[in-house]
Amino acid sequence: MKRCAVVVLGLVLAACFAGGVFAADKEAIKTQVDEIVVALDGGKKAEDFTEAAKREPYYVFIMEEDGHLLVHPSLTGESLKEKAEPVYVELIKATPEGNWVDYEWKGSQKHTYVRKTKDGMIVGSGYSD
Repeated sequence: MKRCAVVVLGLVLAACFAGGVFAADKEAIKTQVDEIVVALDGGKKAEDFTEAAKREPYYVFIMEEDGHLLVHPSLTGESLKEKAEPVYVELIKATPEGNWVDYEWKGSQKHTYVRKTKDGMIVGSGYSD
């Protein structure tokens, strides 16, 4: 019976890893985005967070409502609306309170926490399956 419990526990842990991230990681993603939104609402500039776009494993992006990426690991200065409109359509669902959105990017399912600043910028970070 003990052996069976260990096997079941192992399967549960494997399923958690296979499913993406643990709740603690989702909370870390949310906290990271929330802190940046508060800083932007307090007067910081998007460019002040270029290092956040290099964070591993959960990089941050900052986008204007029209899709222009102000901060991103590889697409800074480009329009997400033009590059990947289905992704853009999901990301603009951001609210001032913050919410999770799902979309496909380069063959991977992405789960992204997005939050809108008082000036309408969208800050996001997430993970993929």
